[in-house]
Amino acid sequence: MAKQYNQSKALLAITKASLLAILKNPGALFFSLGFPLIFVWIFGSFGDGGISQYKIALANIADTSNAPLYQSIKHNPLIKLVTYKDTTEQRLDLEKGRIAAVMNLVAAKDSAGNLKYDIQLKSTTASIPELATVIPILENIVDKYEKGMNPKQQSLVSISKHIYAIREYKQIDFVLPGQIGFSILFSTLFGIAFTFYNLREQLVLKRFYASPVNKLNILLGIGFSRLVFQLINVIVLIAVGHFALGFTLSHGFATFAQMLLLAFLLLLVLMGVGLIFSSIVKSDSTIPLLINLFALPQMLLGGTFFSISVFPQWMQTFCKTLPLTHFNIAIRKISFEGLSFIDCWQNLGVIGIWLVVVYALVYKIFKWE
Repeated sequence: MAKQYNQSKALLAITKASLLAILKNPGALFFSLGFPLIFVWIFGSFGDGGISQYKIALANIADTSNAPLYQSIKHNPLIKLVTYKDTTEQRLDLEKGRIAAVMNLVAAKDSAGNLKYDIQLKSTTASIPELATVIPILENIVDKYEKGMNPKQQSLVSISKHIYAIREYKQIDFVLPGQIGFSILFSTLFGIAFTFYNLREQLVLKRFYASPVNKLNILLGIGFSRLVFQLINVIVLIAVGHFALGFTLSHGFATFAQMLLLAFLLLLVLMGVGLIFSSIVKSDSTIPLLINLFALPQMLLGGTFFSISVFPQWMQTFCKTLPLTHFNIAIRKISFEGLSFIDCWQNLGVIGIWLVVVYALVYKIFKWE
């Protein structure tokens, strides 16, 4: 009598083999476990280094003799008091929205001879969202101060504000530069890495290498087609943002030209990274994993969707080593603040260092076959 086939053992064997295949696939492990853990860790770091801390400049003429009130404001974890030696720099930072307000503390006696304080806030339309949060924080500080110093519940401190209009800082002025960087990052890396890998596998690069065409021209010809395509995308994004959504171009066409040049520099860096990835992988299935390992920190920590100030200080230091961080900072300074390349020399310097290092690696490891 023939022995009956054990279907349960067959099911378990197939399940075990499939599970082992999944565990041996680095891409599956990364996207199912590593990817969510990275998101949890990064977003879990919000607020650990000052997500709700607002910068307020202390006026040079502020009366800080009322130590309890002043110290309560100074040591509040949601407020960061800063001082300026140069009032021109203070005004520029206020108009660019880098500080929420300039605060002046004024002491004066009322008609009954009681000493009272007025917290005077000077701000601009660029900082209205921050100011709307700062004022309740100050009101809470004042309320605690008056309860401690004034058992009769008399009003000892008032808060006044003066807001003057400048160029409005709209949400699109933050969002669009980040989306430009995001678009450049992934499309360039995937486009360059897969293009050169396939050309190598199909022996097209080997045939080019044997031809009399200059080797640099071969790389530039293929790479520049991708650069031109991406620059067209950048032009479309800026045009739609400006004409349809009111994106700010501080100096018109001059600002637009500087943004394109900055995008070109980032494209060169990412093209080099794509060439490195295409040279070191053994199969095309590894390319997405390498790209995501490189691009995800850029996307999440580069100031693409939110300011890096939401992170703790040590993480901000790491953020400032990434080329996309400096691209996002520089392009926002150029577009809204109207700064030039000279004003953004530190950001351009970091991108330049990446450019040199990346192409030094390309020179060492690029493969023609």
